[in-house]
Amino acid sequence: MRRPLVALTLATALLITAACGSDSSPDEAGGTDEVTDITVGVIPIVDVAPIYLGKDKGFFTKRGINLTMESGQGGAAIVPGVVSDQFQFGFSNVTSLLSAQVADVPVKVVANGVASTGSTDGDFGGVAVKADSPIQGPADLAGKKVAVNTLKNIGDTSVRESVRKAGGNPDDIEFVELAFGQMPAALENGDVDAAWMVEPALTVAKDAGARVVAWNFVDTAPNLTVAVYFTSTKLLQEDPDLVQRFQEAMAESLSYANAHPDEVRDVLRSYTDIDQAILDAMTLPVWPAEINRASIERVAELGLADGVFETAPDLDALLP
Repeated sequence: MRRPLVALTLATALLITAACGSDSSPDEAGGTDEVTDITVGVIPIVDVAPIYLGKDKGFFTKRGINLTMESGQGGAAIVPGVVSDQFQFGFSNVTSLLSAQVADVPVKVVANGVASTGSTDGDFGGVAVKADSPIQGPADLAGKKVAVNTLKNIGDTSVRESVRKAGGNPDDIEFVELAFGQMPAALENGDVDAAWMVEPALTVAKDAGARVVAWNFVDTAPNLTVAVYFTSTKLLQEDPDLVQRFQEAMAESLSYANAHPDEVRDVLRSYTDIDQAILDAMTLPVWPAEINRASIERVAELGLADGVFETAPDLDALLP
């Protein structure tokens, strides 16, 4: 859920290229097993827990993949890294990838990443206000100052949809760009009227007394696919076997994460510094193995209407 693509071609050209490598190791029968080294560009957030869990469980190793994760600043920054071969695969929110497709960036989605719980009883992302705020529902956000982590991305697009669905006018919302980690304090200090946050920031704010007034992912589409894993069309053409092995390992990782939430919370301690009390209290997203195409179509429609995309994205070119 990060910054949309700006001057992507230039950014890609400036990135250092690093090729995918492989080595061989003897097997028990005296032959060799091919092992492929890959680097995956990720964001150190709750959403990517399955790939860390899958690595720990050996789901990649048993498919001949030696997996390394490298943190990026956001999905839009990871996209040029994949195109330049700095990363063989990457993780990004769907809006950043739709923007890449509109800009004719040669990328292809290969695996699901993370999805909304689809529940208004609790999701891993929502719009929060102070306990004593006069804002009682999504329609009241019209005309207010609302924090999002990146302008013209999935945050403000989905918040606008919550307001529209509640009968409000989203056109005069003043969106303010803030990092998720800064939002609870900004809300408490009155710097913004509301803030769209994902976990763990959402639970941090709620722990300080904030109220959730809109579940914007839920309002946007049922069981919204929020982010996905992708690769370059070049790698897809040159090494389809590697892509297939990565897809299989990710599918197993996603399914395992969904079935073992306690292990998800454990693995989060290995790459985040989330306080244990917050870690125990926060709402986890869901990790279905299948991409919800209809939900991505809805994000594309809303993004086009809101001016995030200059032209309609070609979902057939982007999605598997």
